[in-house]
Amino acid sequence: MGQPLWGIDLGGTKIEGAILKDETDANTVLRTRIDTEASKGYDHILSQIGKLIDIMKEQSGLEPECLGIGTPGVLDPVFQTMKNSNSTSLNGKPLLKDLIEKLHIPVIMANDANCFALAETHWGAAKNINPKPRAVFGIIMGTGVGGGIVINDRVWEGKHGIAGEWGHNFLDNSGGPCYCGKFGCVETVISGPGTERYYAKITGQNLRLREIYERYKKGEQAAVETIQRLCDFFGKAVSVIINILDPEVIVIGGGVGNIDPLYTEGVENLKKYIFNNRVDIPILRPTLGDSAGVFGAAALTVSGQRV
Repeated sequence: MGQPLWGIDLGGTKIEGAILKDETDANTVLRTRIDTEASKGYDHILSQIGKLIDIMKEQSGLEPECLGIGTPGVLDPVFQTMKNSNSTSLNGKPLLKDLIEKLHIPVIMANDANCFALAETHWGAAKNINPKPRAVFGIIMGTGVGGGIVINDRVWEGKHGIAGEWGHNFLDNSGGPCYCGKFGCVETVISGPGTERYYAKITGQNLRLREIYERYKKGEQAAVETIQRLCDFFGKAVSVIINILDPEVIVIGGGVGNIDPLYTEGVENLKKYIFNNRVDIPILRPTLGDSAGVFGAAALTVSGQRV
């Protein structure tokens, strides 16, 4: 039996910790969470992470040899400070350095989308297709749109630490301005809020995506138009991923990934845009659910951070 794997999923509202049995067995020895209390600032977030580790030690009777942590945003490879995080108190802070100094153990860090992709590669949907896929792309489509790349069981973060950030490629002017300062990003068009905005624009009604989808299933014209638009732009946006990376497996996480037509109409639209006459890549739902983030963080301690 190998060493237990320790992982932390740092979110804006909660911090989740898990100890997995070992590399070959993703059953949890312990899984628990506490509130992030991010409004109290950066130093408090550090304290909350330390508090959670202490709780995990006490409840499990174990000591971590190494910790993997999934974060919103990324660590800038040059400045070693956080950037692009929607938990804004993290931005500009040397989170990795501070955690190592606080916890006195090795810490390996990656973006939460990379952790999602890593977990689904090690123990989830991708492994069910191929036990050793060479390249997996993990899509996150929810409030935002992000992605993670795993190559040979390891996260690929890129020169700037932004590999997989397809959500901020340009897609269509109809998306409007993006929080990142650009215009018409993938995220503004096919995220949950982006899809909801389009429905509101053509109907004057502000509905959640799940409500729009229910209306789509009943044949409401505006909802059908909205979901068809989502599927068309999904195909166009994912074609860029395939033309550049051509992964062996794509796994879709996030709330928008629950829209069934993405896997039928969305894939049919994808065929129109890729530089090939067919789509052989399995495009899958995740199998780990909300476990993926913390499981992927734990997996960092096995695979290392970068290719």
